[in-house]
Amino acid sequence: MSSFLPLISEENEALFTALNRIGPVVLSAQSSIPLPGSPDHPYLLFEPTTDPADLGTLVDWLNEGVEKLILPLSWAKDVIGSIPPERLVLLIDVANVSAVSDKVRSNVSGVLLKTTTLDLDFISSIAKFFINSSIYVLQTSGGAPTASNIRQLRGIGATLILPTSQITLEASSHRRINVADAYLASLVSDRADGLYPTVVSTETGHSLGLVYSSKESVKESIVTGKGVYQSRKHGLWRKGETSGATQDVVSIRADCDSDSLEFRVVQHGAGFCHLNRESCFTEASGLPALERTLASRLASAPEGSYTQRLFNDPKLLQSKIMEEADELCHAETKEEVAFEAADLFYFALTKCTAAGVTIADIERSLDRKAKRVTRRAGNAKPQWSSEKKEASPPAPVQPTADGPITMNTYDLSEVLPEQRAQLLRRPVLNSGAMIEKVRPIVDEVRKRGDAALLEFTERFDKAKLSSTVIFPPFAPEAMQLPDDIKRSIDVAYSNIYKFHAAQISSAPLVVETMPGVVCSRFSRAIARVGLYVPGGTAILPSTALMLGIPAQVAGCREVVLATPPRADGSISPEVMYVAHLVGASAILKAGGAQAVAALAYGTETVPKVDKIFGPGNQWVTAAKMLVQNDTDALVSIDMPAGPSEVLVIADHTANPAFVAADLLSQAEHGVDSQVVLVAVNLKPDHLDAIEHEVEVQALALERVDIVRQSIAKSNIVKVANVDEAVAFSNDYAPEHLILHLETAKDQVARVENAGSVFVGPYTPESCGDYASGTNHTLPTNGYARQFSGVNTQSFQKHITSQEISPDGLGDLGPVVATLADCEGLQAHANAVRIRLQTLQK
Repeated sequence: MSSFLPLISEENEALFTALNRIGPVVLSAQSSIPLPGSPDHPYLLFEPTTDPADLGTLVDWLNEGVEKLILPLSWAKDVIGSIPPERLVLLIDVANVSAVSDKVRSNVSGVLLKTTTLDLDFISSIAKFFINSSIYVLQTSGGAPTASNIRQLRGIGATLILPTSQITLEASSHRRINVADAYLASLVSDRADGLYPTVVSTETGHSLGLVYSSKESVKESIVTGKGVYQSRKHGLWRKGETSGATQDVVSIRADCDSDSLEFRVVQHGAGFCHLNRESCFTEASGLPALERTLASRLASAPEGSYTQRLFNDPKLLQSKIMEEADELCHAETKEEVAFEAADLFYFALTKCTAAGVTIADIERSLDRKAKRVTRRAGNAKPQWSSEKKEASPPAPVQPTADGPITMNTYDLSEVLPEQRAQLLRRPVLNSGAMIEKVRPIVDEVRKRGDAALLEFTERFDKAKLSSTVIFPPFAPEAMQLPDDIKRSIDVAYSNIYKFHAAQISSAPLVVETMPGVVCSRFSRAIARVGLYVPGGTAILPSTALMLGIPAQVAGCREVVLATPPRADGSISPEVMYVAHLVGASAILKAGGAQAVAALAYGTETVPKVDKIFGPGNQWVTAAKMLVQNDTDALVSIDMPAGPSEVLVIADHTANPAFVAADLLSQAEHGVDSQVVLVAVNLKPDHLDAIEHEVEVQALALERVDIVRQSIAKSNIVKVANVDEAVAFSNDYAPEHLILHLETAKDQVARVENAGSVFVGPYTPESCGDYASGTNHTLPTNGYARQFSGVNTQSFQKHITSQEISPDGLGDLGPVVATLADCEGLQAHANAVRIRLQTLQK
C-alpha cells in the first residue's frame, strides 16, 4: 500500500527509478516524456477529450502490461462491460460527480478526483458515494502538498497523486516534497524506538530475514536502491558494506496497516544470513533452490559432464525438454503429473539459466500474461495439432469385452525418430510416482511390523491371518500334489539345478600382478536372501524353482520365500513343495510392497534378509527400488523387474500358429504385460495369418480377459530386413527374445540386449519359463541393457584379497607412496614408507 502515487510530469531518470521502487506510477497518455525503463506497475491517465474512446487501443495498452486505465467519464461509459472493472479507474472533477450513474460506479475499481483544493470533508463525502472503490486525489493548483496533507488523506482512505514536478530527491521545500518524506508520511510505528519491522524477501517473495527500518534507512534505500536498515544497537546498517553480501532493492512496500515494510531485493554474495546462508529462516527449496543449483553448475560443471553437456548442447537440451513435455502430457494421476512436471521444470530452468533468464524474469512475464484482457484463439501450432496424423503414431487399440483382439501396427520406415522412441517404451507407470505410492505401505510395515503386515494382507490379499510365517518342517498335507505335477516339478528341479550348479566356481582366482604381489578373488554366499514368488492371477511354482535353486546351489544360510496367500490363508501346494525341495528356512505369507518391506527390515516373526530377488508387478518393483536406496535397510535387489514382456522376430519361415502362441504366452501374465512382433518383410497375408491365430488362440484361453487388455497395448513393428529387426530389438532390450528366423542360430551373436534368447521354431519361451534349465527371472522394461537375469552368482558376493612379500613391497611401495603424495593423502603414503624404512634397517 503506497502513501501516494506519482504522476510522471517531467524527465528525471534518478527520480523515476526511485519512484518505481515504491509503487505504481501514473503516466499521462497525452505526454511523450522519455522514460529510462518500463515501469513495473503503470497506471495510464487519459485526460478528457472530444474524441470517442478507441476500445481496441485501450485493450492493447492493458495487454501490454498497463495495470489500470484512468478514463474520463465519457469514455468509461463506452468501455464498461468490455474491460474488467478491476482495471478501470474513473476520472472526474468535483463538478460532475453527480453525473456518474450506478452502472458506471459499480463497474470501476476506483475514482480519481481532480480538485483545486484538498477539502477533506468534501473528499470524504465523495468517497461515501463510491463505496468499495479506491479514491485518488489530484490537486490542480497551489504549491506542493505536505507530508501532513498526505497523512490526512490516507486517514480518510484517499491516496494523493503527486506530479513529479512537486517531488524531489533533495530535501523537502515549499515547492517540492522529498520522495521519502512523501512515502513515509502515512507510516506509523507501534514501537517505542519508532522503528518499522521489515521483512526482507527475494524478488520472488521468498523470505530472507526480519530486520528493522528507520526513516533514515528507508530514505537512503529509496534513493540509492541499496539495502539499508536500522540496527537496534549500531545505527544505520548498510547490508554487505563489510561482507560484500550487498543488495539491490527491487521494491519497497508497506503492509495494510502501514506499520511494517517488505523489501524485495536481489541478494548478492553468500546470502542474507550472517551464517553465510541465503536465508535466516531456512535453506531455499523448490524452484529457488533449483535455480541456485543450476547457476552453480553453469559456473563449475566438470568438463564433459552431463550437466555441462546440457548447458553446451542445445540439441540435447531440446530433446530432454521435448521428452519430459511428452511424458507430462501422458501422465494421468496426481502423483505422475507432479513427478513429470518437476522433470520438465528442471530442464526448462536449465535452458533459462543458460540464457541468463531468472525465475523473477519468468514471473514478470507471467504477470504480463495475466494482465492481458484478450487472449489468442488457443489453437495448437500445426506440428502439435492432433489433426496432423503423421505427427504421432496411431492411437492404441482400445480393448472391448467382445471386440476383436488385435495389436497396434507400425511401419518402421514411416515413423519419425521420436515416434520410434515411443515404440520402445513400456505401458507402465512412472517409477517415481509408483515409489511414492508404495512408500506409506513400506513405512507402516517398518514401524509396526507384523501388525501392519497382517492388516495389509487382509486388505490386499483378502486373507485374514493369525500368523505371518511358516517355518520348516512343512506339513506333508500342505504339499499334496497329483503325481504328474510332482514329476514335472522334479524334472524341472533337476534341469535347473544342473545348469546353475555348472555356474559356480569354487576355486579362487589368484593372480601375481608383479613379483611378490599376489591378488586373489573368492566367492562367498550371501547369508540371508528373500525370494519373492508372485501370486495374484497365477500360481508360480516355477518362480520358486528359479529363485530357490541358485540360492541352494550358492549355499545361502537363510532362504525366506515370500508369496501371497490364498483367501483361506494357505499357500499353494506347488509352491510349498518347491520350498521343501530348495530348503527354504521360512515362508512369508504376504505379497506386494508389504512383503518386500518385511523382508527388507524384518518384523517380530519375519527374518530380515540381505538381498531380495524375484519378479512382480509395478508395486513390488517400486518397493524393491525404494528399500534398496534406504541405508537403514542395508538390502540390495536382483534387478528392478516389472511386468512380463516378449519380443518375437519373425521372417517368411515363421509358422503363424507358433508365433501367435509365443506372443500369447507372455500376454496372459497380466494386463500390464507387453508383447512385440517384429515382422521382417512379411507379406500381408502372412501377417494376417499371425493376427488371426492370435485371436483364435486367445479366445480359447481362460485368461482371455487379461489378454484383451495386454494385447491392446502391444505392437507389430514392420521392418525391411533382419538387420533392422535386430537393431530394433537391441534398442528395445526385451526380457524374452524369440527368433523365428531362417538363420536364427547365426543371429544370436548379434544380440546385445536381452534377458534370454529362444532360438528357432521349436524353442518356445515356455521351456525357459519352466524346465529347460535357464532362469526365468529376467530384466524387464529395458533393463536388459544393464542387468543380467538371475543366476547362481547373483546369490554370491566376491571378496578380493592381496598378500605382499617384503620384496614385493620394496618394488610396489614407492609407486604407492608417490600416488598417495599426488593425491595429498599423507597417511596413506606413511603406511607404506614406515614399512620400507623397517625393511632398509
